[in-house]
Amino acid sequence: MVPTVPLGRSGLKVSVLCLGCMNFGDPTGEDDSLAILRAAHESGVTFWDTANVYGSGRSEEILGRAFQEYGFRDDIVLATKAHGAMGPGPNDRGLSRRHLRKAVEDSLRRLRTDTIDLYQMHRFDPTTPLDETIETLDTLVRDGKIRYYGTSTFASWQMAEMLWRARFHHQVEPISEQAPYNVLDRRIENDRAGFLSREGWGLIAWSPLAGGQLTGKYGHVAPQGLPEGSRVARNQMWRQRINSSAADVSQAFVSLTREHGLEAAQAAVAWVRQQPIVTAPIIGPRTMEQFTGLLPAATLALPQSFLAGVDRLVPPGTAAADFLNNAGWQVGHLPGLDDTSRTSQ
Repeated sequence: MVPTVPLGRSGLKVSVLCLGCMNFGDPTGEDDSLAILRAAHESGVTFWDTANVYGSGRSEEILGRAFQEYGFRDDIVLATKAHGAMGPGPNDRGLSRRHLRKAVEDSLRRLRTDTIDLYQMHRFDPTTPLDETIETLDTLVRDGKIRYYGTSTFASWQMAEMLWRARFHHQVEPISEQAPYNVLDRRIENDRAGFLSREGWGLIAWSPLAGGQLTGKYGHVAPQGLPEGSRVARNQMWRQRINSSAADVSQAFVSLTREHGLEAAQAAVAWVRQQPIVTAPIIGPRTMEQFTGLLPAATLALPQSFLAGVDRLVPPGTAAADFLNNAGWQVGHLPGLDDTSRTSQ
């Protein structure tokens, strides 16, 4: 069974792998999604992460059906998120009291549950006063709609201001951050890591495989040569996370794993899992084969020689690809595959 650890300094225990459910409903069909969910429960991957915007609510609906059909809701630490647009109106997005109240009720209905274990702000909302957002989340905890709350892809100052305002007003404090972290983008190891460690927040790491780049499957390709149906072929935001430098590092990473007798995808996830600030990396399988192939990463111990090799490829705190390109706060620019205005690094 997959081990469990505390989520930061909270009393919540989660599996060391988090099942990302973004693919469920689109492109992974409902029956295949349900099979993966059942297999995840049986293997001990009981920390599940989704969001209301995934498939415009379809992912949450599939999780709700799994809870209804399999009856294991109490075994699952259920995390979802709100912020993105769920309708055409100006109040159908963001972190306002009005939107969060409606978003929670809609998610609870789709998930067929009475409470959400971890409710996350999918992005920072500069248009809503933080006190309004915190007061709403505090009330939702006290009302039993959610049990804990956290942030996702926040800057260190945004996390700090949210924590300090909640603490000053004696309100329920956030317990976790969900952020991109992989071999190709290690910038979280700078000031955000210091904040997380000091305050004892859990870190849920998204995209540990760097969108599949660290498996070597994309190689050196032009935009028109991407694998048909792949995420990067369908999504311009993901294409901006690929460049020639990242391709070079990814190919070198695959070679490094082979030298150590490792499987690249497992090693990439295990590398993230072994970082001191990380609670759990998110694995987002599209197929059952991908899910079962990543399970060994839960207990895989990487040798020091391998870790040193990774540090030579991408030194601590640096990046070869930009996984903060949709964060909403300035972190510098790394050119992507579609970027013709700059040369690749």
